[in-house]
Amino acid sequence: MNEEECKKSGKDNTEKVKDEDIVRTYNAESIQVLEGLEGVRKRPSMYIGSTSSQGLHHLVFEVVDNSIDEAMSGFCKRIIVTIHKDNSVSVNDDGRGIPVDTIPKFGKSALEIVMTKLHAGGKFDKKSYKVSAGLHGVGVSVVNALSKRMIVEVKRQNKIYFQEYSYGKPTCDVKVIGETNERGTSIRFWPDDSIFETLDFSFETLLSRLRELSFLNKGITIVLRDERTAKDEVLNYEGGLSSFIEYIDQNKKPIHPVIVFYKKSEDFEIEIAMQYTNTYSSSIFSFVNTVNTVEGGTHVTGFKIGITRALNNYVEKNIKKNNKNNNFKILSNDALEGLTAVINLKLKEPQFEGQTKSKLGNSEIKGEVDTFVNDRFLAFLEENPEEARMIVEKVLSALKAREAAEKAKEVARRKNLLDNLSLPGKLADCSERNSELAELFLVEGDSAGGSAKQARDRRFQAILPLRGKVLNVEKSRTAKVLSNNEIASMITAIGAGMNENFDIKKMRYGKIIIMTDADVDGSHIKTLLLTFFFRYLKKVIEEGKLFVAQPPLYKIVSEKNRYYAYSEEELKSILKEKNLENAEAQRFKGPGELNPEPLWETTMDPTRRNLVKVTIKDAVMADKIFTLLMGEDVPPRRMFIQEHALEANLDI
Repeated sequence: MNEEECKKSGKDNTEKVKDEDIVRTYNAESIQVLEGLEGVRKRPSMYIGSTSSQGLHHLVFEVVDNSIDEAMSGFCKRIIVTIHKDNSVSVNDDGRGIPVDTIPKFGKSALEIVMTKLHAGGKFDKKSYKVSAGLHGVGVSVVNALSKRMIVEVKRQNKIYFQEYSYGKPTCDVKVIGETNERGTSIRFWPDDSIFETLDFSFETLLSRLRELSFLNKGITIVLRDERTAKDEVLNYEGGLSSFIEYIDQNKKPIHPVIVFYKKSEDFEIEIAMQYTNTYSSSIFSFVNTVNTVEGGTHVTGFKIGITRALNNYVEKNIKKNNKNNNFKILSNDALEGLTAVINLKLKEPQFEGQTKSKLGNSEIKGEVDTFVNDRFLAFLEENPEEARMIVEKVLSALKAREAAEKAKEVARRKNLLDNLSLPGKLADCSERNSELAELFLVEGDSAGGSAKQARDRRFQAILPLRGKVLNVEKSRTAKVLSNNEIASMITAIGAGMNENFDIKKMRYGKIIIMTDADVDGSHIKTLLLTFFFRYLKKVIEEGKLFVAQPPLYKIVSEKNRYYAYSEEELKSILKEKNLENAEAQRFKGPGELNPEPLWETTMDPTRRNLVKVTIKDAVMADKIFTLLMGEDVPPRRMFIQEHALEANLDI
């Protein structure tokens, strides 16, 4: 669909609603004010998470959320997001347009109040918006407060209204600058460079979230433009969640077509799409009013219970009666193995945990979703015997593997009870007992492990050498994963369990640091470790406790001075700035080639080292990439490597 078609589609849909009806139902009376805008510039992280790149992109998402709220209410069909050459961003929609009439209490335009007052908006009384992502009403005013400049144009009532702001304060009154027969809101903002660490917007970061929103709101068209590179992406998914599942499972082998369940009631609306694949891990993504609830919540708990209950009910009725060994019971982990699912819930009154909205807390939803999923999934299994057979075979295979693993673990536990209660023998532990102050280095090989043990500060730094390449967990069942010595050592050393049983409070170290060589093998081991953490200890990443060490690649020696460079570019810069073209340039393969003293100075000393924090900016994309790089399907991996080979910087 090209841009002209997008515009036509949007205009045709919005013209169905009469302007007079819109003005009557969404006006100044719809806007309520809870409190002012004080303190946002002093403590921006309280409102947008951070002032890093993550916080910068959050500004865009806050503005886009307002347009999405219009879409969920049925008034918006087209959203255009543009990254401009001057590092400003504009968001245009064809919704109803922010009200501009005067609020008597303040004697000012509703537009100005919305843009300059915290907790001001039309989302609190549930009349203008039945459901919304901008639950707290702080979004656009916070963006305004953290921007050195913002301009807003509202197309409404056949007029174009305009107001400009500087650091959250209006520089002029709301005024009419033209006439139009269109409707909508256009917001353009220039983030404050005195607050944000970077002003460089990532096209891919914005694209990932906008694609997600397009999947969740089928029929809506979202356009992302980048004037810096002339990139354009038009997103429109008529398949909705089915298309979402197909996108996630692109590099997996499904064992049946996508299943979709839908229900709408007075209090909530829910749509679930799911598909079993030949993989061994589950990928469940949940959303409430388009907000990505990365920590799950009651809706996810209800979904897992419902799936497990439906499978047990089906097996009880159709399988057990013909099976002599019928005392088995399907558990949640069995039911979820290889499952990809997207849960899209819309609620009038969602109860999120804080402004981050990462977990849903509505207790009544668990039972609602459980009953809904159990009834619909059980009916699907009964009505589709061939698909049911493949799904049940997959689940029972997982059950048998789990039971075999439990028996093997019990034998090993009885045989070596004392060993299982102790820490790994190769772990060089630290003396610090405050976990927040302690660090665990996962070091590739005995050589690097020996250097790290000598270089470390024994008070708070622990070293765990890893021998050989860690098991590729993407291709292995949990039983095989747990039987791997290196993985078992890591789980034991960290001390907090894994997956659903992981307890962040039991972590023995506040930082887990991966330290590998800079060659191909080191990069492979690093990827294997990251895959393990993403699939089994994801909470460590989400809590910001996983890091990658950055040992130097070069040492430059000149007379009495020595310098270390961490990249080719830094090496060239040092040689040029220090006039050291004739100095000696030593290339390190990895930490094992560094003596203890320089290893401490460059890589392990908290006051001088450079750690890279591992984050999950986009869980959907991360899931796809790990499946692509570490999964069974070779052709897509080969294609990915060919496309991105020039971006790699490997020492072969």
